[in-house]
Amino acid sequence: MADAEAAAAAERQAQLAARWDDACLAAALFAVDPVGTGGISMRALPGPVRDIWVDLLRELLPAEQPYRRIPLHIADGRLLGGLDLAATLHAGRPVAERGLLAEADGGVLLLAMAERVARNTAAHLSAALDNQEVVVERDGITARTPTRFGVVALDEGANDEEQVPTTLKDRFAILLDLNDIPYNAALPPDQDADGILRARRHLPQVAVPDDMLEAICGTALALGVDSLRASLFAQRIACAAAALAGRDAVEMEDVGTAARLVLGPRATRIPMPDPPEDQQQPEEPPPPEENQDDDQDSQSPEQEIDKPLEDVVLEAAQAAIPDNLLAMLKMGAMRSRSRTSGKSGASQSGSLRGRPAGTRRGEPGAGARLAVIDTLRAAAPWQRLRRHEREQQGTGSDVLVEVRQDDFRVTRYKQRSETTTIFAVDASGSAALHRLAEAKGAVELLLADCYVRRDRVAMVAFRGPGAELLLPPTRSLVRAKRSLAGLPGGGGTPLAAGIDAALDLADGVQRRGGTPVVVLLTDGRANVTREGIGGRAQATEDALASARAFRTAELKALVVDMSPRPRADAEKLAHEMGAVYLPLPHADAKALSGAVQAVA
Repeated sequence: MADAEAAAAAERQAQLAARWDDACLAAALFAVDPVGTGGISMRALPGPVRDIWVDLLRELLPAEQPYRRIPLHIADGRLLGGLDLAATLHAGRPVAERGLLAEADGGVLLLAMAERVARNTAAHLSAALDNQEVVVERDGITARTPTRFGVVALDEGANDEEQVPTTLKDRFAILLDLNDIPYNAALPPDQDADGILRARRHLPQVAVPDDMLEAICGTALALGVDSLRASLFAQRIACAAAALAGRDAVEMEDVGTAARLVLGPRATRIPMPDPPEDQQQPEEPPPPEENQDDDQDSQSPEQEIDKPLEDVVLEAAQAAIPDNLLAMLKMGAMRSRSRTSGKSGASQSGSLRGRPAGTRRGEPGAGARLAVIDTLRAAAPWQRLRRHEREQQGTGSDVLVEVRQDDFRVTRYKQRSETTTIFAVDASGSAALHRLAEAKGAVELLLADCYVRRDRVAMVAFRGPGAELLLPPTRSLVRAKRSLAGLPGGGGTPLAAGIDAALDLADGVQRRGGTPVVVLLTDGRANVTREGIGGRAQATEDALASARAFRTAELKALVVDMSPRPRADAEKLAHEMGAVYLPLPHADAKALSGAVQAVA
């Protein structure tokens, strides 16, 4: 037993060391071609391992190359450029300033806390990466500034909800995760700045053979990587690896490195193994003719080379596939619907409360607050014309800044409402004991995050003749445990009553300004009507009618099929509700909690 544990620990240590070596290699390849590779998304909490990696990257980049840091809440004017308010008011004419994207031309931008970056900042970065220019059309200024740079996004997300926006990740060649790497595994790499400079000079001379391109595209297809950018980035990484090694053409080792760094972390499926030889060739091939021997001899070397090349590249990519890929694939439908990171809840606009979200034209009053800086910025370009008008009218010229009614700007605010997760649990039948245990565990796990996420949890149970509110919306873990402990199971399945009760509760939450998320745990089989009497056919019709009414309300919902095998009844019910369908026959509380958070 001790030998087995020691062997497992040694294997784990070797895996961590290999991941750190890949991270250092990724930094070197990015330093060789930061513009061509787009960027790196590095997921790691603040700590010494991340600091070592960032310092390594900074040392590998040329000292004369621009290196700028993007603040989290940077204004569009500082990011893109625009009107320099102080210089404009001093000169009496519009004076433009260069933005951070233009200043980083030919260099690297460091984006800290990238999982919380604002949507408009992510959109501006994506547009600049695609077009390699910054377009400014604001404050009376129109300008197009060429800029080419790479981005290093530091992802400090603590859970699956906090992710770098997909629009940015799709434009980064390399996705890294250093959260599991301990400090003692972060050893100094063998790369140096001189080697990076030589590779930069040699990069334009590197060629990519056709068979290597076919291997990259075939590997991407086998792993289910749909984005064409990934294959293009893999080609750029392979060229950078060849240049770093001093080769004039990309070889199998370079393609394997690209597949491991670019394609593996983006895999959406695990490649299926080849069928057995007896299934591949069920029939014996015809005997060769004499004149075919030479042709077969000439073709066999090519066939022997092609197959090992594809197998080696695919094997290298599989080494970087996350261990929990199958679990991630089950949650893929819900994660695609998660639109933002950070706190859940719908975004609400207003003029009094929340976080500032830009300005709009309008007059202060009725709760609207004057944005002084933006008002002056709107008035500044017109000062010379207005001064000329005053001189012609003879009204005096002692006014330094003339602000008119059209110049007034008021601040807009945006805040997120709290989310209330409503569990509607089928408590009927003998299998209810298992479903209730899983629901109780999921509720407790969600409540543990309520203080951070500012969410509430409620629970509706339906069995016998109808449904009852078991747990009103609450953050209290003690109250939730007390309410869940005494719930019995058994009886019929009034599915329509359960959906109606969940809809009524969600409507109340929404009226109070919250964001409800309904989680229905059932097998989809109803046998009790709205009136509380038996009858499977009528009960099914009532359940579908309630599901259509739920869909009309346009609420977020998740139908969890807890049957031993996925059933068409539950899937049809989810379709009628407009909800996400998740078959989890062997779900535990942790998996259910993760699915609910992904939907929210």
